[in-house]
Amino acid sequence: MNSRKGYIALTMATLAFASSFAIWSLLSPLQKTLKAQYNIDDFGISVLIAVPVILGSVARIPMGVLTDRYGGRRVMTILLAFCAVPCLGFQFANSFGAFIFWAFLLGMGGSSFAVGIPIVNRWFTPEKQGLVAGIFGMGNIGTAISQRVAPGLAASGPDGWRSAFLLFGGIVLVMAVLFYFIAGDEPRPAGPTKTMGQRLTILRENRLTWLFSLFYFITFGGFVAFGLYLPKLLQDLFPNIDREVNGISSADRAAIFVVLATFARPLGGWLSDKLGANKILTAVFAVVPVMALALAFGPGIEILTVCFLVIALFLGLGNGAVFKLVPQYFGKEAGTVTGLVGAAGGLGGFFPPLVMGLFKTTMGSYALGYILLAGVALICLALTMLILNRGLSRASKGVSTPA
Repeated sequence: MNSRKGYIALTMATLAFASSFAIWSLLSPLQKTLKAQYNIDDFGISVLIAVPVILGSVARIPMGVLTDRYGGRRVMTILLAFCAVPCLGFQFANSFGAFIFWAFLLGMGGSSFAVGIPIVNRWFTPEKQGLVAGIFGMGNIGTAISQRVAPGLAASGPDGWRSAFLLFGGIVLVMAVLFYFIAGDEPRPAGPTKTMGQRLTILRENRLTWLFSLFYFITFGGFVAFGLYLPKLLQDLFPNIDREVNGISSADRAAIFVVLATFARPLGGWLSDKLGANKILTAVFAVVPVMALALAFGPGIEILTVCFLVIALFLGLGNGAVFKLVPQYFGKEAGTVTGLVGAAGGLGGFFPPLVMGLFKTTMGSYALGYILLAGVALICLALTMLILNRGLSRASKGVSTPA
């Protein structure tokens, strides 16, 4: 534990997560080009951005179980290789239907989270698991990389957007080979091998799995939703934002949001190791509603920027805090529970773009979407305070021994 092999595994898992996450989020920075070139309406673009999140979210549950069963090195290698397939498919796609099909398969990149978390947690002792889970979570930076690189490739010509898929598909293939030969097999929990059905039983019997899922639905779901949808939202609210010569483009602003949330994640894990994850989550669910309600009033670009930066910071802290709790309470079943919690977070990134797009189309405003975010975050705050008052151990039925 905490060995040189562990740090190598952490590094490789983080790089693998970053490369697969860049692919998972690649349609967001390309949406403006695809909309203009293929005459896709606003709601169609919202659907296209959201579709990869579906498979990436749902697939986290079986991928977590498979990681517990077969080991992270094999599962991650196969997953990375598969991520190159839709990147190749986009080279021949020329219709909205084809885009939707390949976008759905692109979603597998998002399931890498449920594979990587068990890998890194099993190499480190409990007092470091919050920090290392946060460091692994910095693979979210893949979203910022795709936001920064893809628009430039798309602007290079009519088929420039295809070059973005070709580039990132090649990167993820190389990463698959490197991961297989360098990462090594993580330590496996002792005891008899469980069937998939036995592993899934804990999801039904333990209330904490669903509580942590709700928390991650907000913290990670909000990160994904804003990270993917922010360019379109800013372009709608400020039509000239990408035309200002000395201004910061919508894609760059989205990248800044992602980078801040990404670097806040290990800080959230470290603070959770020191202060307790519940205290961090209490702060997160107290601050996010305030910022969301401020956004609902339609502020100018300066105040809007501050609000989104504060939201990015606290969502990142919350992401790190949630995954301090998972290995602490579900040591042997960390992969399975990570799958469920990660799926909830992914779905939290799927619905908001659709809801925001629907509100904008039908009501001409994003305000109600911000109000809904504030309301759900306040519910999470109430649940967190209730758990703090009662204690996590009493709030759980049959909690596993901490790892």
